[in-house]
Amino acid sequence: MAHITVPAAEELLDQYLPVLDHGFVRLVDYLGGDARIVQAARVSYGEGTKSVREDKALINYLYRNLHTSPFEQVILTLHCKLPIFVARQWIRHRTARLNGVSGRYSVMGDEFYLADLDRVQSQSTDNKQGSGDSLPVDTARRVLAALKIEQGHAYGHYSELIEQGVARELARINLPLSLYTEWYWQIDLHNLFHFLKLRLDAHAQYEIRRYAQALAHCAQAVAPLAYAAFEEHGLYGARLSRSELKLLRRLLGEAGIDADSDLSQYSKLPRRRLNEFSAKLWPAAAEPVAPEIKPVDRGRIDPAK
Repeated sequence: MAHITVPAAEELLDQYLPVLDHGFVRLVDYLGGDARIVQAARVSYGEGTKSVREDKALINYLYRNLHTSPFEQVILTLHCKLPIFVARQWIRHRTARLNGVSGRYSVMGDEFYLADLDRVQSQSTDNKQGSGDSLPVDTARRVLAALKIEQGHAYGHYSELIEQGVARELARINLPLSLYTEWYWQIDLHNLFHFLKLRLDAHAQYEIRRYAQALAHCAQAVAPLAYAAFEEHGLYGARLSRSELKLLRRLLGEAGIDADSDLSQYSKLPRRRLNEFSAKLWPAAAEPVAPEIKPVDRGRIDPAK
């Protein structure tokens, strides 16, 4: 197959998607798209891209059945400008390749993140790592003014140290987490979807959710069919525990719905999807049985044998 180009991705290349007050996400390059996913999936029997309808069905099948390796064939390279505290959350996703600005080699810029007034919030009472309600406007203004003053002091002292000839690697160490940095971030589509599943969630911090929204826009441009499958089965789907499945079966049973019921009267999903759904709720074996493994006394093993 020739080099794959995607019109929407080509149009998005090198366009700056603004994020927060000074940040951005920019799609620098991409490799592959929906066609690459289906080509990789069908390589075992020598067939490439078919119709869009067939490709969409295959991509949906792959995603909902966790056949993830074909999605790894699609790669995005992104240029991002972000506050350091966002970068520290972001870097926990260790499934990408990264090159960033180094304060050892470069003098850091003087751009800092300041939240909007309505984003100055109290500590949540039921979430140790989250925010609660917005603070009164007067209080929020005082908070932002104090942050801005401290940012200015910190950068002023940093500049003085640089002018005095102090090594950049030492002069930078008191700069705050609100300082902006930049990096090139390259990731495959499978791991990008995992990032988006976590960082688009309402429990993620607001600032990294904003970056996730820009990344989602890039992913959708590069592989729209795959992104639609991600939305259907990943982003807006849910996993159920064993106990939750038991509860769901009980509720359905009380409504007169069981494994023999015709589910087509409740949904317009294709018959194959309905059969898959039924198999999830009422599998042939209620619970898989793990093989019994008996421990061996190592003292009885003859090394000579």
